[in-house]
Amino acid sequence: MKSLAYDRELAIWNTSRIFAIGVDEVGRGCLAGPVVAAAVMFDWSNPDPIRNLADRFVIRDSKTLSRERRRSTAEAIRSVALAVGIAEIDAQDIDEINILQATLKAMRAAVMSLSLPRRSTNLKLGEEDESKEGVLVLVDGNQRIPLLDLPQETIIGGDDKNFSIAAASIVAKEYRDTLMEKFDLEFPGYDFSSHKGYGTKVHQAAIRALGLSPIHRKTFWHG
Repeated sequence: MKSLAYDRELAIWNTSRIFAIGVDEVGRGCLAGPVVAAAVMFDWSNPDPIRNLADRFVIRDSKTLSRERRRSTAEAIRSVALAVGIAEIDAQDIDEINILQATLKAMRAAVMSLSLPRRSTNLKLGEEDESKEGVLVLVDGNQRIPLLDLPQETIIGGDDKNFSIAAASIVAKEYRDTLMEKFDLEFPGYDFSSHKGYGTKVHQAAIRALGLSPIHRKTFWHG
């Protein structure tokens, strides 16, 4: 299994001097835990480290990777990327604003948290600056991120088509899996380490026996 091609991002840089930012989410369909989004931007002006990353690791949809491979790949992505942003929206907020809005909110926060090296200081994309014109946000799915004053392009199935989005999916999933393992210790009996909050038969049986925990999405449970 090989990494996805990064021709699209490299072409964007070569033709327009624009940095592509890949954005993806994980945990949208879970019964428990937050929805997590990640944004990843590589330095396309220096493609050699990216090429090495793609050769040494498999950068594609996070669901195609084993946990062990995903963990090492996420670490490698973080070490090579120019900037990585992560955001999570918890179960209470999901219940209040619905999962679609929570997902888009997490994506927006992940992008806005990116810090880009600029001269001797760091610039956050949320700040007013002309550098906004030098990025393009590639979003997994068919929904543009609202209230984000940046150029965007949506890509349906982007985590299995686009290198940067796939990198974001790997970072987001590894972050969320680790978080759910911590929740397993905090809320024993639900087996969060195993199913990561998804609605497996074991998870549903635990809810019926123990009731809903503070990290469960009340609007998702109809058992």
